[in-house]
Amino acid sequence: MLQHEAEHAEQELLASFERTSEEWFSLEEFQRLLRSGRQLRIKYGVDVTAPFLHLGHAVNLWMMRQMQDLGHKVIFLLGDFTTTIGDPTGRNKLRPIIPSEEIEANAQEFIKQARMVLRFDDPDLLEIRRNSEWYQAMSVQELLHLLSMVTHSRLVARDMFQMRMKQGLEIHMHELLYPVLQGYDSFMLDSDLTIIGSDQLFNELMGRFYQEHLGQSPQVVITTKITPGIDGKAKQSKSLGNYIGLGHSPRDKFGRTMTLPDSLIVTYFEVYTDLPIEDIDEIRRHVGKEPMQCKLRLAYEIVKRYHGEAVAEQELRWFQETFSARQTPEDIPEITLEQATQTLLELLKELFAGQKSNRELRRLCEQGGVSRNNEVLRQPEQVVEVCDGDVFRVGKRTWFRVRLL
Repeated sequence: MLQHEAEHAEQELLASFERTSEEWFSLEEFQRLLRSGRQLRIKYGVDVTAPFLHLGHAVNLWMMRQMQDLGHKVIFLLGDFTTTIGDPTGRNKLRPIIPSEEIEANAQEFIKQARMVLRFDDPDLLEIRRNSEWYQAMSVQELLHLLSMVTHSRLVARDMFQMRMKQGLEIHMHELLYPVLQGYDSFMLDSDLTIIGSDQLFNELMGRFYQEHLGQSPQVVITTKITPGIDGKAKQSKSLGNYIGLGHSPRDKFGRTMTLPDSLIVTYFEVYTDLPIEDIDEIRRHVGKEPMQCKLRLAYEIVKRYHGEAVAEQELRWFQETFSARQTPEDIPEITLEQATQTLLELLKELFAGQKSNRELRRLCEQGGVSRNNEVLRQPEQVVEVCDGDVFRVGKRTWFRVRLL
């Protein structure tokens, strides 16, 4: 009976992982680990250059959370030492060196966002480590021993290094060492499993390489699916603004989801929600005729997953009342101004308290994205005389009510 239950649990886990995974190195090894009966160690390494996680990153976190729920441990590795080098992934230019104070602040913000998915409440299920623990104490002799195990040709085979060489761009020596250091982390953590985006595959396969050469069983590496961002084009990116961030408010998560192209609705259901596959198949049959209703359900499910059912219900009602009935919401922020007369650009800068650049604000004006009391204002330099109680709408989802001193 117990064996039957274990087999059923394994099948359920594999079916769930199959939904969001891309490649396995290897599936057979993973099945052997699951059947070993011991607690597995799951490496989750983060390069704390910027404290930013979006739904794409969260795919890996939810898979790790499933492993935690089965009693396995996530080793949350803060790459505080390797961050000082900078992962060259996707970079044609050298990354700047980040001060240690900024690294520590970023690390704390990473933990705050990861808490939305991973269990941090049980030390048997999560352990926080930093790779400065071993690298700050490593001698030059030990480092040279690590380097003697890998060839130059193996390192420069990495795709971004090949790209730089074709473009005649330089590769710095410490960048070549980054995959070595990330790979050695797997040995130091005695990692059984790591779940990553495909951009980290080279580094984590280096982890398997070092584990085998140093007498450990190699970790299983699973890469996960990458979807286009909410603009339907490139993958989610902070610089492109086409993402749904874990740090976004429930309202922003809902609103950003509603901008998604219809062609991606089913994909986002599959990858970014835990809705059963049979329910998604039903949505697939209706999405062509009822895309708005399907998208509302998607936004609801995403908010529900991170903030709970009550909050998701609230945001659904808010969105429908505001956009379907075209009402101004009641709970909009109030901004107190000292000066009643100023240019539209100056006013917007004050409303956003420096959170948007002049270029962004000018573009919003010129595209008709700014209105006062439902009157569109297009000229950034036009002088606006504000009255107490005026309601400004900026973009599709942002309102301000102005109060004058």
